[in-house]
Amino acid sequence: MSGSVLLRDVKADEFVRAYAHSLKVAGKVTPPKWADLAKTGFAKEMSPLDADWYYIRVASIARRVAMRAHTGVGGLRSVYGQNSSHGRVTPKHHVKASGAVIRHAMQQLEAAGILQKSVTGRGRMISAEGQRDMDRVAAAMKL
Repeated sequence: MSGSVLLRDVKADEFVRAYAHSLKVAGKVTPPKWADLAKTGFAKEMSPLDADWYYIRVASIARRVAMRAHTGVGGLRSVYGQNSSHGRVTPKHHVKASGAVIRHAMQQLEAAGILQKSVTGRGRMISAEGQRDMDRVAAAMKL
């Protein structure tokens, strides 16, 4: 098959790492001051150990919105949530991820021109510039 390589043609985990690196190098996204102290959800006890965790989360959010338009903070909280037992003997149940981290990431992506508010008024969708940027990173990965 000949033609251009798109976002859907590459592995998700490899793409997220590459796109996070490109966002960091380009300076399109800057982590908030509280990023080194923030937990990513209620079920976590500590903040992430990886120094670049914020860039990886931003890249992952951008990829998820590109794959499924009209995605909002509430939907992404469920996606990034996990099981938690709250330290008890009771069975585990699903808890949502931190909305502040996701909201801040989406606002930064929107300010950088990668995301835009959905025309339906619900959630956000990828902009043409953001899609072009992601396809460019995906094509560079396949070379």
